[in-house]
Amino acid sequence: MTVRRTSFGKLSDGSAIEEIVIAGGDLEVSIISWGAVIRDLRYRGETRVLGFGRLEDYVSASPYFGCIAGRYANRIADGRFTLDGKTYQLDLNEGGRTHLHGGTKGFAKLPWQVVDATGDSVLLRLVSPDGDQGYPGEVTATCRYRIENGETLSLTLEATTDSPTIVNLAAHSYFNLDGTPDTLSHELEIAADHYTPVDDRLIPTGELRSVAGTPFDFRKPRKVYLETKDGRQAYDHNFVIAPTAGATPRHGATLIGPKSRTRMEVLSTEPGLQFYDGAKLAVNPPGLSGRRYGANAGLCLEPQRFPDTPHHPQFGSAVLRPGETYRQVTRYRFSTF
Repeated sequence: MTVRRTSFGKLSDGSAIEEIVIAGGDLEVSIISWGAVIRDLRYRGETRVLGFGRLEDYVSASPYFGCIAGRYANRIADGRFTLDGKTYQLDLNEGGRTHLHGGTKGFAKLPWQVVDATGDSVLLRLVSPDGDQGYPGEVTATCRYRIENGETLSLTLEATTDSPTIVNLAAHSYFNLDGTPDTLSHELEIAADHYTPVDDRLIPTGELRSVAGTPFDFRKPRKVYLETKDGRQAYDHNFVIAPTAGATPRHGATLIGPKSRTRMEVLSTEPGLQFYDGAKLAVNPPGLSGRRYGANAGLCLEPQRFPDTPHHPQFGSAVLRPGETYRQVTRYRFSTF
């Protein structure tokens, strides 16, 4: 196991951003302290994610590449929720209609502190003050990346609070296992019998709908590309992996790159998995190895609590109270075939 720590640049206020590279077996992972971002993930020497080579591109142009999204990942309708009888208005950062990924200055757009870095792991911490983006309570969040058995990247997210609040964290890497211009030929399996339909704002309607007989049936591996009578099916939806969060990671999805013959399994404690196919990607700065990222250049598989949970009691709870610890464990296990 090896570890390297170097400078990745400075923010406009002078804050220094570090890059930490951990490696072991067939994996090498580069993490930067801006947004706790996975900047690069190499399996058997080949890059498997989308990313940038410069800090300024992450600050000005990143569509959440590789970040930890929070304080509440995904969307909250109207940026408003009620907790213990009090209503809170959050930052509206998606056309003034929704609160997305924690707001304009969510966890993805802040510097994290590097607490510890060893040969196979790195631990980062972020303190979000009371009132941050409209949320109540001071939240302390930690993110640990660790390489296990030379083929698995393990992610552990934890958070505590000094006052009741809501927390929903999610890793937001865009994966491309083949290094191809798009991932439409990748094969995907999602272990979900139901998904949550959305309205025109991509806010869940509250229904848990069966995937059977729909374009959302990934219970057996199939290509991401699907032609329907209305054209190619696009995906930015939450899939129901389990009714509630668990203590032990369970299988959520398997992604297959047919060209590289690479398989990535996603296991997580989280009840939901957001699948975004990257259809709206259009990034101007060049990415890793000078690549240009257009539509579907990568796809996201984001374990998390259900989106807009505060408005749908049937989705469970994302409330975190003093004395409790939010905890998520997600593993990305790579292999070839």
